[in-house]
Amino acid sequence: MRRIRYDRPGGPLFLEEVAVPEPAPGELLVRCEAVGVTLPVVRKVTEAAEPIALGGEIAGEVVAVGEGVTRYRPGDRVTGLCFGHGYAEYAPLLEAMASPVPDGASAVDAVALVRSGLVAYGALEAARPAPGEAALVTAAASGVGHLAVRLARLRGASRVVGAVSDPAKADFVRSLGADEVVHYDDTDWGEPVDYALDAVGGELLSPAVAALAPGGRLVAYSSGGGTIQAYDLLVGARSVIGFQMALIARGRPELYEQWRQELWRLFTEGSLRPAVHAEYPLAEAEEAHRAITSRANLGKVVLVP
Repeated sequence: MRRIRYDRPGGPLFLEEVAVPEPAPGELLVRCEAVGVTLPVVRKVTEAAEPIALGGEIAGEVVAVGEGVTRYRPGDRVTGLCFGHGYAEYAPLLEAMASPVPDGASAVDAVALVRSGLVAYGALEAARPAPGEAALVTAAASGVGHLAVRLARLRGASRVVGAVSDPAKADFVRSLGADEVVHYDDTDWGEPVDYALDAVGGELLSPAVAALAPGGRLVAYSSGGGTIQAYDLLVGARSVIGFQMALIARGRPELYEQWRQELWRLFTEGSLRPAVHAEYPLAEAEEAHRAITSRANLGKVVLVP
């Protein structure tokens, strides 16, 4: 089979031919029909000290199961987070991380909705939104951010502000339901908001905190780091909440499943549909990563092996 790897930090990414893996106990072997490209994996290619297995969101058909697997069998369609080599034609998937793909949804729908949607949904839950509150979403055109904009609107936000890296993304973000769009370099982000969902971190944390109304909440779920001054929180009694999906998946699997079912319910009724920026063949993984690093994407970036 074909899979993507790299030999040194920073890449380049290239195709290699390897044997199809055997599923270990508790694993499914999935024939990948779609692979989601995420910012954390893209960052690891350039930042990790040693090359890593390119894992992430996968969706496709189960072709074999390992010892002890009881919930799935060959022929089932599943999606989930792969911790091994996921940029491949076949990939291992822990049964505990798998969920079924419902009829009427494609593999691309699944990788665009489930993991990114779970992060967006969880970050929104962490903000404890009340109907009628105003929301700010940074990286509003990203794979997670565009779903966060839509979910905030579905949860009753009276006003949704999308923050973007490029003013050219404004029309796309407005099409998602945002009332206003601001650029990261703007000095005025408009009227204060009650909560902000930040996927960027770094230098954007300060203006995101400054955009909060008194008592406002910032949910930080970025892998980009950054520092917030305590004084900026004291003024206006603002707060910052950290959110990490892995802690929910490991520590509260019942809540993880509840959120996942809600996402599929919204998808099935037609009120939440993911936007896909582009579908790249496996051989163009480098281009897919470039779409993320250049901040060019409008919605989810997907590899289609």
